[in-house]
Amino acid sequence: MEAKKYRALVVRETEDKKFTSAIEELSTESLPEGDVLVRVLYSSLNYKDMLSASGNRGVTKKYPHTPGIDAAGIVEKSSSADFMPGEEVIVTSYDLGMNTSGGLGQYIQVPASWIVKKPANLALRESMIFGTAGLTAALSILKLTDHGLREGAEILVTGGSGGVGSSAVSILSHAGYRVTAVNGIFDESSFIKSMGADEVIDIPDPAESAGKPLLKERWDAAVDTLGGNLLTFALRSVKSNGAVTCCGNAASADLSLTVYPFILRGITLYGIDSQNCPMQTRARAWEMLAGKWKYPWLESISTEVKLQNVIPEIEKIKAGKHKGRIIVDMQD
Repeated sequence: MEAKKYRALVVRETEDKKFTSAIEELSTESLPEGDVLVRVLYSSLNYKDMLSASGNRGVTKKYPHTPGIDAAGIVEKSSSADFMPGEEVIVTSYDLGMNTSGGLGQYIQVPASWIVKKPANLALRESMIFGTAGLTAALSILKLTDHGLREGAEILVTGGSGGVGSSAVSILSHAGYRVTAVNGIFDESSFIKSMGADEVIDIPDPAESAGKPLLKERWDAAVDTLGGNLLTFALRSVKSNGAVTCCGNAASADLSLTVYPFILRGITLYGIDSQNCPMQTRARAWEMLAGKWKYPWLESISTEVKLQNVIPEIEKIKAGKHKGRIIVDMQD
C-alpha cells in the first residue's frame, strides 16, 4: 500500500532538555510495525497524554513522539483475519500513545490484539467521549457489581469533575445508584450535579481525621480516581464488607493507612488497570458502555476540539483546570 501523508501532534526534546509540541506532517512509512493500519477519526485527551506531552519518562521513553492513548477510526489495511478494511474499531491503552505513536495522529498502526470492534450501538465519536476514562470507570463499576453491589447502593466517587470521575458519576447515577462525589480544587459542584450526583462534598481535610484508623461508615462502595488522602478517606469510610476501586494517582501515589479497614470491616481494595486488562474484560466493559450504561447526557460532559487546538487543552489538564471529557476531531 502506498504511503500516505498525515498530520499529528509531535512532541520533541530540545538540546536544553525541554519539550516542545507542534502539529506536523508525517508519513505512514514512519509508523511502527503492526498488524492493522487504522485511519483515526476521533481521539481524546487524558491525564497520561499530558504527561507524555510534558516529557514524563515514566510514560514515554523516547522522543520525538506522538501522544494519544485513545483512538477510534476505520481499518485501512490489515494482515489479521480478525479485522477487515472498512471496519470501525476502537484502540485504547496498551502501549498506544506511550511508546507507540498514538491517537493524536491521523493514522496509527498497532497489533490486532490491541483492537476492539466498535459495538453496534455506539458511534465512533461517542466511543471517544468515553475513551480510556470511560473504560476505566466501567472497569471500576464492573468490579463493584461483581463484588455484589446492588442498584440503589450509595457510592462515593472522588475526582467527580475529572475524566474518569465524571464518567463514573454519570454511569452510576444513570444505572440507579445514589452517588456522592468529591468536588475538586475548583468548584465544579453544579457540573457534577448535572450528571446526577445526589450530593457533592468538598475535599476532606486530612487534619480532621489524623490519628483515626477508621471513620464513620457512610458508603457501600467507592470509586477512587486520585489516590493519596482521598483513597485513604474512602477506605476508612466505606461500610463493612464494602469495596473500593483505585485507578489513579494524580493526588498522590502514597497511601497512609492502617490495616484496620481490612481486618475490622472486611473492606476489599481493587486495583484497576485499564492499560493491560484482558481483552474479554475490555470487550465486556465496552458492551456495557454501548448498552445499559450509555447515559443520555453523554454529549453534555464533553468538549470537542480539532487537532490543531489540542495544545492549549493539554495545558489546561496540566493546570488542573479541565472538566469532563475532551474529544479530538482528527478529520481535516
